Amino acid sequence: MSMQDAKPEPIEVTVTFLEMEARPASFPPLPYNRQIALLKTSNIPLHFYRYLTDRVGRKWHWVNTLRKSDEELAAAIHRAGREVWVLYLDGAPAGFFDLNRTAPDVVELAYFGMMEHATGQGIGRWFLGAAISACWAMGPRLVTVQTCTLDHPAALPLYQKLGFRPVGQAKEFIQPMTFAERSASVMCG
Repeated sequence: MSMQDAKPEPIEVTVTFLEMEARPASFPPLPYNRQIALLKTSNIPLHFYRYLTDRVGRKWHWVNTLRKSDEELAAAIHRAGREVWVLYLDGAPAGFFDLNRTAPDVVELAYFGMMEHATGQGIGRWFLGAAISACWAMGPRLVTVQTCTLDHPAALPLYQKLGFRPVGQAKEFIQPMTFAERSASVMCG
């Protein structure tokens, strides 16, 4: 068995659960002198969703959606109450966020992130503000998000700066994907 096929050890993480109970009074401004577009998808193709998840989350071990079958993934992301928005920078995909109405009055910011080529360019605060605004546009009384110790070190402080407050923590284990699993997942859909 090659090193690429060896099953990696599970990684213990601390998950922090955050909530926001009121729409912020203001949001960070759109960066100027940049070619930025943010588009809400309609029936996003599964292969494109997997591509976004892989490119944004590979470094952070976002594996849950990549392990879903086509049927499971389609049922999750193509249902009422689910919105996927894609960030474009200079005409190319640069990130995405995925909103999930988990109850009639609760919206979860299920996934949020940018690809490496978009980080460090002053876009992150505006992009998270846009995601939060999209959550509140769905009319909830509560917006939730979670982050873990594998996510970018700036994630938790940025969520808090924009109005989320921690409400709990839990220990979990993430099973990283092997090279073969990752290759197979991005070829689906």
